[in-house]
Amino acid sequence: MVAALHTQPIHRRLALGALGSAALLLFTGAAPAQQATAPRWSATVSESSIGAYSIGNPQAKVKLVEYFSYTCHVCGDFAKAGTAPLKAQYIDKGLVLFEYRNLVRDPIDMTAALLARCGGSRAFAGNHQAIFAAQPALLDKVTKATDKQKASWFEGTTADRARKIAADTGLTALMTARGYSAAQQTACLNNEVAQAELTGMTNIGRNADRVAGTPAFFINGRNAEVTAWPALKSKLDLALKAS
Repeated sequence: MVAALHTQPIHRRLALGALGSAALLLFTGAAPAQQATAPRWSATVSESSIGAYSIGNPQAKVKLVEYFSYTCHVCGDFAKAGTAPLKAQYIDKGLVLFEYRNLVRDPIDMTAALLARCGGSRAFAGNHQAIFAAQPALLDKVTKATDKQKASWFEGTTADRARKIAADTGLTALMTARGYSAAQQTACLNNEVAQAELTGMTNIGRNADRVAGTPAFFINGRNAEVTAWPALKSKLDLALKAS
């Protein structure tokens, strides 16, 4: 009986507390779980006049350009170490607009670049990262290819070469695993507009921007003269302070 006498007032106090909380929410019109989320600027993708893809805030005070090659292992190192922090700390916060520019070095690089553009601007970043993640296996297959295979990579049109390279290096299998059909991949490799854009970007890099090697990073139009993520991060921080 003693326990029962004490239980009833406690239940009443809990019930009144719950009613009070509900009334407060009705009065303020707010619920704890309903908080506005900041925009993820990495979801904003655009294409430049030269066919390069950019992600981030178009009005960002700092514009970062990377010239890269899919057969450049230092570019692969940057993709592995720098992609996530660059996205989380700078692009998603609207601080940096990041533009990808190809500097094509060889037929294998051209093949990967054409396949990375399958699906258009929205699919590019995912394809780009997947190709770099597979770069060690890709380069291993290039090294182990027979002389006959390598000779075929330099025969025929750009599309003919690319189809052979993609099959021999595992790029076809990679893109198939990402959901692209054989017909879609063939269309991407045959795309003469994309071939011209990639060649044009390469020429701009070599002739106008005087890029001697990859990766090459430009911050607001000036060569940062660094290749690794920690050094690039320092340069970005300085540029943001100065902006």
